[in-house]
Amino acid sequence: SVDVLDGERIRSDGRAQVNLSESLSLIPGLLARDRQNQAQDLQLSVRGFGARSTFGVRGVRLYVDGIPATMPDGQGQLSHIDLASVGRLELLRGPFSVLYGNSSGGVMQVFTQEGQGPAVLGGSVATGSYGLRRADIKASGAAGPMGYVLSAGRLSIKGFRAQSAAEREGGNARLDWALDDDSKLTLLANTLSVQADGPLGLSRTQFDAAPRKADPSAITFNTRKTVSQRQIGAVYERKVDAENQLRLMVYGGERAVTQFQSIPKPPPSSPPSFGQNNPQHPGGVIGLARDYGGLDLRWTTRSLLAQRPLEIVGGLAYDAMNEQRRGWQNFQGSTLGVQGALRRDEDNRVSNLDPYLQASWKPDERWTVNAGVRHSVVRFNSDDKYIVGANLNDSGSVRYSATLPAAGVSYAPSDQWRVYAAAGRGFETPTFNELAYRPDKTGGLNFNLRPSRSDNFETGVKWRTAPGAATRMDATATIFHTATQDEIVTQSSENGRATFQNAGATRRRGLELATSVAPDRHWLAQASYTLLDARYQEAFACPVNANLCPAGRVPAGNRIPGTARHALAFDIGWRPPTGWRAGMDARYLGSVAVNDVNSDSAGS
Repeated sequence: SVDVLDGERIRSDGRAQVNLSESLSLIPGLLARDRQNQAQDLQLSVRGFGARSTFGVRGVRLYVDGIPATMPDGQGQLSHIDLASVGRLELLRGPFSVLYGNSSGGVMQVFTQEGQGPAVLGGSVATGSYGLRRADIKASGAAGPMGYVLSAGRLSIKGFRAQSAAEREGGNARLDWALDDDSKLTLLANTLSVQADGPLGLSRTQFDAAPRKADPSAITFNTRKTVSQRQIGAVYERKVDAENQLRLMVYGGERAVTQFQSIPKPPPSSPPSFGQNNPQHPGGVIGLARDYGGLDLRWTTRSLLAQRPLEIVGGLAYDAMNEQRRGWQNFQGSTLGVQGALRRDEDNRVSNLDPYLQASWKPDERWTVNAGVRHSVVRFNSDDKYIVGANLNDSGSVRYSATLPAAGVSYAPSDQWRVYAAAGRGFETPTFNELAYRPDKTGGLNFNLRPSRSDNFETGVKWRTAPGAATRMDATATIFHTATQDEIVTQSSENGRATFQNAGATRRRGLELATSVAPDRHWLAQASYTLLDARYQEAFACPVNANLCPAGRVPAGNRIPGTARHALAFDIGWRPPTGWRAGMDARYLGSVAVNDVNSDSAGS
């Protein structure tokens, strides 16, 4: 299943354009939630994949102009996407997303506009409650064989809660050159800078009493996060002849993160093994310096099989990330929330090398058969540089691999109808953030985590009115089922730090419905509905914790936290090409379990 969202819709109807969550509610199966916390980024989940992510995007593969915004370990970020220059957004759900490799419960691709026509300079501003201020400027056009889009923006907000102020600055550039009639070169660059406070989570009692307050420890330790990212890339495409095409994508970037957590300072009378006194404790300040890059070489050929059209795509993807991870105590003497003594220093590396092959064949005008396979190999390596006293060498490495097949068939009984079915197998490795801490609070990575593996199935139908109809309509309906083994879940969470474990089998199944009606070229009404039943199929043990696991065991049949059983969205708008525009939208989200034992939930 593929949905496409035009960039103008993202920027229309007076949206504040803080992040993508404002525009994605009408895509069935997709749940985009603004955490109202710039230190954690947007949460994105597709058919329940990614719902457990405590920050950033997990379980969904992200690309911006063909360049991965998801690192080789599966952790992705959306904060560097420049909404002012988005041309279109595509979301792939279902079995064929596994052909993108590790952590592909779904695939989101965002493309910058292509510069064309005369030079245009524009911009927009927005202001709102809780100190929201946003401004951006964009220049676009074409000069001879080169098209260009250049944009920059700034956002600041004081936040709904205490200790939630943030500032974000970014820039984006795309240059397209038509080198000759058969080749094209695209150059890409973007930057991002974020400074954000972190209010931390609240218990139910705290939330009911004062929802705008921060956790007291967030104030005590001034919990905060800074992010700096710079990235460049290039895409070269050449039509070799009428049947063959070459595409090469290369990219590189750097990302630096500093985060101050609220890990308590040990009391003066505490023993040497207590908390941050323990020589194996990694501290309460995180410092990450990451360099990343990669390439994707792809060949597309078109031929005939049994005198019917056949397209084959073969390629090789390589991605790598080098990370220097450091940890410090978050205090100096009696001063809290500052960088203290070094407690962790390691060089980490993760890489993947994935050959892939896809084919699409039309045995006749009504039938299409698609198939593909990808072999994904992901390697993690950690070189411990902090070997002091009782803190021993925690270096190590691990290799995960999987062969990921997918196949599907579609049938179009008429030009207005299409039915389809597909199946695929995916896998999801732990990220470096999930490997970063061991449950016993000692140093080093948690190499006991295993990748989760899933079998995915879907079937559906699509319909649209005939071309030229006075009222344009379309509708889709999809049924899906996913069975996963070794699901990775939270084992403990304290003071903003989490550890993880494998939880056995889970099941996600559901229904997606979507429709749109355009009675004329100015009016458009859209609606979508998602039914998602996401549950643990096997019981598993967990440490006794009053908030996460009071009984010490999660029973089979419990709902997976972060997933809503029902999601409904409706939008109607009057959008002439010039002049005033008007619109109205409504959303409903069912209750969401907030922990594995389902002892509490966020209301609908």
